[in-house]
Amino acid sequence: MDTLSHHYLDKLKHAHPALRLLNADHAPLIISFFYRIFIQPNRRSIAYAELVTKLDDYLYQLQEMYGENKYPRGARAYIEEWSSDNSEFLRQYYPLHRDEPELDLTPAVEKAIEWLLSLEQKQFVGAESRLLSLFYLLRDIVQTTEQDPAVRIAELNRQKALLDQEIEKIQTNVANQYDTRQIKERFLQAEETARKLLSDFRQVEQNFRQLDRQAREHIATSEERKGQLLDVIFHEHDIIHDSDQGKSFKAFWEFLMSPSSQDELKKMLQATLNLTEVKDLIQYPLLDNIDIALLTAGEKVYRTSTLLAEQLRKYLEDQAYLENRRIMEIIKNIEKKAIALKATPIKTKAFSVLADTAPHIELLMSRILFTPPRNPVITVTDLAAGQTNVSINLLYEQVYVDENALLANIRQALQTHSQISLQQLLALFPLQKGMEELVTYFHLASKESHAIINNEIQERFVFASKAIQMPQVIFVRH
Repeated sequence: MDTLSHHYLDKLKHAHPALRLLNADHAPLIISFFYRIFIQPNRRSIAYAELVTKLDDYLYQLQEMYGENKYPRGARAYIEEWSSDNSEFLRQYYPLHRDEPELDLTPAVEKAIEWLLSLEQKQFVGAESRLLSLFYLLRDIVQTTEQDPAVRIAELNRQKALLDQEIEKIQTNVANQYDTRQIKERFLQAEETARKLLSDFRQVEQNFRQLDRQAREHIATSEERKGQLLDVIFHEHDIIHDSDQGKSFKAFWEFLMSPSSQDELKKMLQATLNLTEVKDLIQYPLLDNIDIALLTAGEKVYRTSTLLAEQLRKYLEDQAYLENRRIMEIIKNIEKKAIALKATPIKTKAFSVLADTAPHIELLMSRILFTPPRNPVITVTDLAAGQTNVSINLLYEQVYVDENALLANIRQALQTHSQISLQQLLALFPLQKGMEELVTYFHLASKESHAIINNEIQERFVFASKAIQMPQVIFVRH
C-alpha cells in the first residue's frame, strides 16, 4: 500500500492534529502562543490558571495591535477548545495529589511547530558536519557488528595509529584546529539535535500513557479472573519496557543519572558556550541548561511509566476489597437462613458434617509455660537489695533527627550544584546519627517535589561498620 496515497492523505488532513493546527482559522495565534509558552522556554507543562493568565495578556497585546475584533473570545474559551477532543492541541490532566489541572503540548503539535521552524532561512547548511555524523554512525555500525575478531582488532590498531599521529602533532604544535565556519556548523547541529531530543520526549511519554490507558480500559471492561487479567497486563507492561523504545529510554536514563556523565556534559557545555565563535549564534540559551531540561523531561516520562505499576497496585487493593465484601455477603446469607430455620425441629443429631481438610497443628508458643498449683505454699522471707553491673542508661537515650537541619544541608549543597545525589550529599555532610538520619533523608525526598527517587539504580551507603543498598536519591535545585 502506498503510504502517501490520495485516500490516506485525505483522511490524514482531517484526522491528524498537526494538520488540523496548520489549517485552523486562528493558526497564527495558536502556534505563536504555544511557541512562546512551551517551546521557547522548554516548559513541559503549565498550570491551568497560569496558562489562562498568560493567554489573557497575549490576547490583550494582539488586540492592541490589530483591534478588539481580531480575537474576540476569552482566554478560557480558547484553551478549552484547544484541549478538546476535536482539536487535541493540548493535553489537560490532573497531576498526582493535586486539584488544579495542568496542560502540555501534544506530540503532533510540537512536530508541526518543529516543521515550521525548519522553514526558516538558515545562515548556512552544515553539509560537512552532517556528512561526518553519517559517516561516523555507519562506521560504528559496521565495526560493532563485525564478527571476525581479526578485522575488528586491525581496525582498532588503525585508529590507535591515527590517535598516536594526532598526539604527536599536538606535541609539536602542528595539529589542525577547527576554523570559525566549522565551529559554528557543529554548534548549530548540536543545538538542533538537542531540540529534537527534547521534542521526542513528548512522543515517548504519550506512548507510555497509551499503554497505561489500555491497561485501565482492560481492567474496567474485563470479566476475567484476577490471575488471568494480571497476566495480560504484565505482558503489556513487559512489551513496552522490552521494546526498542523502552530499552533506549532506560539506557538514556541510566546515562543521565550517572554523576560522571553529568559532570562531563556540564564541562563540555561550559567550554563550548565560552567560545567566541558561538556567542553570536546563541539566540535562546537552550544548550546552557540542557542538562536540567533533559533531567526534567526524562523525569516526567519516568513518572508516567510508573503509573502502570501504581494502577496495578490499586487494582489489587480493589479486588481484595471486593472479595472480602463477597465473603461477608455469604456469611450474612448463612446467618439469615439459620434464623429462618430456628423454629424447624432437627430430626437428626448430625446437622452438618465436615471432613477434616487439614491436620491439627499445635504451635510451640501456644503451650502454657507455667501452671500454678492448686494449693500453693507461701513462705514469708525478708527482701534484700541486690547488686548488678549492667548499665541501664541506654533505656533512657533517645535518637532525635532534626529534619530542618537536614533540609539546611540540602539547600546549602544546591547553592553550588544544580542537582546532587544523596551519596554526594553525605560526602559533604557525613551521617551523625546512622540509619535514623539516612531514613530521614529518604523521607524528605519522598515529600519534596524537586527530589527524585530512582529505583533503577542502587547506591551503597556505609556507616558505623555497616553497609546498606538503597535506591538512588537526587535533589534538584528549585
